[in-house]
Amino acid sequence: MGEEIQRGAEDTDWKKALPQVRDRKQSRWLVAVVVPLLVLGAAKVCVAAVADGSMRSLLFPVAFSLVFAGLVWVLRSATLPAAGVGLLVCLICALAVKEPSGFELSSRPALTALIALFVLTFVATRYGRTRKEARGVAEARSGRRASQVVANLGVAALCAAAGWYGGCLAALAEATADTVSSEVGQAFGGRTWLITKFRRVQAGRDGGVSFAGTLAGVVGAALVVMTGSLMLVGWRDRVVVLFAACGGLVFDSLLGATVEERGWLGNDLVNFCSTVLNAGVSSLRNRRESCRLLRSR
Repeated sequence: MGEEIQRGAEDTDWKKALPQVRDRKQSRWLVAVVVPLLVLGAAKVCVAAVADGSMRSLLFPVAFSLVFAGLVWVLRSATLPAAGVGLLVCLICALAVKEPSGFELSSRPALTALIALFVLTFVATRYGRTRKEARGVAEARSGRRASQVVANLGVAALCAAAGWYGGCLAALAEATADTVSSEVGQAFGGRTWLITKFRRVQAGRDGGVSFAGTLAGVVGAALVVMTGSLMLVGWRDRVVVLFAACGGLVFDSLLGATVEERGWLGNDLVNFCSTVLNAGVSSLRNRRESCRLLRSR
């Protein structure tokens, strides 16, 4: 996995302020810390599912996660190690949050939100690829690396494994907003402003925001929240989660314009910190047990 990070960084012209070696090292540390936690989280939810039911309760989540990871890899949305990380995330989302009644897929809101995230980010990444490649800002055709999947989805999976669905959904919505806003903004290439100084910058610049990209990101976050809101108590909780996701999007841009632009943090750590923040913001309302997991019955 470390070799994958190194190859991914060397395959493109390096344009970041953070030296390439330090960026790779930060990504390796992020993967080394979070992936074992994801493995433990997946083991926890599997054991809990068997304890509450039987081995048959693992059949759909495991089969779906394998198919999902395979599809992501075949479509070149992610490298093979990244698809492996995605398998862990998918398994946790499928098992950790489930309504006792309903169909297998519709009763698992974290899983449906993850599917919505994949569809939206897949379409956004492919949109305007030719223009983005001409500007040198397109995603690698080999797909996203393991460190990118960890940075964007790791917090959501860990929140789900811990039984904190509000934080899980907020993290998924923010990850969607961040990717969709960046990809759409780079594809349009319209007026882009540096969020800290409000001066015009080139599309794709760290900390740069555009109207088209921001609007697309907010819409994407809203769609994910709507898709995964089955287990939220009421509309106020949905608004809090959406607000947290949008706040994470702004925070990501602020970090991009400051610590990333100055070469202190790489993009993977910036994205990870943003999902941590918006998951924390969602806790401002989700302190009661009714907002943590189960809808009041």
